[in-house]
This record gives sequence, structure tokens and C-alpha cells, in this order.
Amino acid sequence: MAPLVHAAKATGITTLTLDSPANRNALSAQLVGELRAALAEAGKDTDTRAVLLTHTGNTFCAGADLKSPCDPADFLALLRELTTLPKPVVARVTGHVRAGGLGVLGACDIAAAGPQSSYAFTETHLGLAPAVISMTLLPRLDPRAASRYFLTAEPFDAAEATRIGLLTLHTDGDPDTALGPVLDGLRKASPQALAETKAMVAAGVREALDRDGDRLSELSARLFASAEAREGITARFERRDPSWVR
Repeated sequence: MAPLVHAAKATGITTLTLDSPANRNALSAQLVGELRAALAEAGKDTDTRAVLLTHTGNTFCAGADLKSPCDPADFLALLRELTTLPKPVVARVTGHVRAGGLGVLGACDIAAAGPQSSYAFTETHLGLAPAVISMTLLPRLDPRAASRYFLTAEPFDAAEATRIGLLTLHTDGDPDTALGPVLDGLRKASPQALAETKAMVAAGVREALDRDGDRLSELSARLFASAEAREGITARFERRDPSWVR
């Protein structure tokens, strides 16, 4: 099979590109496995000061691959690896982010987006809950906003995502231009300084993953196997409302 994650190195930055546009970079077992392997390689590279995580197509990540979802335990491992990598991870978003993709975004240390990006926690409309991803998001998000968007699945734009703490910054122009000073600052930092500082600023997310990871992974697996989730996912594929919609 063709690779779904591509790595490129230049001037202290390793860029990892999600490249599965056919399913909107959904979290399939292959994509998650390749991303974990690429992160491990970047973590060992002494020339890499930071990882830039980006995507092809008009979607950064659509969340779980509903036709063939990865094991929740593997997704949990990916989130842990993003938060414990001794290099900062910077997300560059120019498209849509949904469900589990937002958990990946929350696990990144810095996140920047362009004007065409949009966001939605779609789980409740599928009979699911944002269980595993809550651990990387609740420590970062405004609590009232988290309650609203987790429960309602409303879409929102980059400006709102920045306001509530999902994004570090957004721009109406080129996100690469906006990220220029960020990446320059990371290139000038020492490896040990970056590793220790990341450990401090990501501590709340890591603690949540360690404390609640197994419990919420089990909840996610149980919900995916439920009758309501089967109805919600089937309805999504059939382009109709689930039976519970009033």
C-alpha cells in the first residue's frame, strides 16, 4: 500500500504530512501506525528541533475511519507519543478538522490555521462521545465552550477555535507566513531546553492521559459497539438523519 504519512527534513524542522485524501485523512490503522513510527524517528533525530504536522487535501483529519477504525488503544498511544515527544509538535491546518482529528490537534503544542479551516466535535450526532480526545482538549479549552461544542456538534471557524483555546493562532492569509516566527524561535532553542519546557507546558495533558486513558479508551470501544452508534454511523453513510433526531 502507498504510504499515508510523508516525512521531510529542512533547517531543523521535520515536516510530517498526512496524505490520505480519499478518506479525508481519517484515523485508519495504517495512518495511525505510520504517524507513530514517523514521530519516533523524528524524536531520535538530533538535527530536528520541532515537528510540523500538516496535511494534503481539504481536511486535516476527519477523525476515526468509520469503515475501519483504528483500535482505541492505538489512538491513545498516538496521543501519548505526541505529548511526550521531546520535540515540540506544531500543527499547520488549512482545512477541516473533525472528531478524533481534534484530539490530535489538542495533543500538539502549538496549532495554527488558515481561513478555510473549520472544526466540529461530531461524536454526539453519531451515538458516540468525545471520550479519548477529551484528555488532550479539556486541559486546553474554555470550559463553557467545551460543554457547548462537545454536546451540540456545531461547526465553528478558526477565529472561534483560537478564542476557546483550540488553536494558538489563526490568519486570514498564509499560515506558513504566520508560522514563520514560531518556527524560527524553535530553531534557535536548545534541545534540552525545548524538551524540559515542553514537559512543563504539556504536563496537564499528559497527566490526563495517564490518569484516564484506559477508562476512556474502554468507554470509546463500548460506544462504538453500541446499537445507537451503529445507527448513527449507518445514517451518516446513507445520508439521512438517525432515528433519534426530533
